[in-house]
Amino acid sequence: QVQLVESGGGLVHPGGSLRLSCAASGSIFSIDAMGWYRQAPGKQRELVAAITSGGTTDFADSVKGRFTISRDNANNTVYLQMNSLKPEDTTVYYCNADIRTPASPWRRRSYWGQGTQVTVSS
Repeated sequence: QVQLVESGGGLVHPGGSLRLSCAASGSIFSIDAMGWYRQAPGKQRELVAAITSGGTTDFADSVKGRFTISRDNANNTVYLQMNSLKPEDTTVYYCNADIRTPASPWRRRSYWGQGTQVTVSS
């Protein structure tokens, strides 16, 4: 069984910063890409940032220059540093990881965290 556990959400003033963390645990052979998505009520889930196992990153245009993504491969953890936060960044953020298990290392499956709320408000 594989779990993704997120932490770090909360309430912050506009212009402030938050750091989200997501730790993968359980029966893990390897982790390919890891990333963060967000979903506002009534809207589709959208990619915020992603990082490959080799460190290549990708960002949504709306967060470029403000957010950074990093990962600790030894601890199966991915981070999202969010700076210069805006009210429109308010929503639930979800961690995602493409994971291979020892039982089927040839098969990559996508796992999701439970979501963490980020609220940007004065």
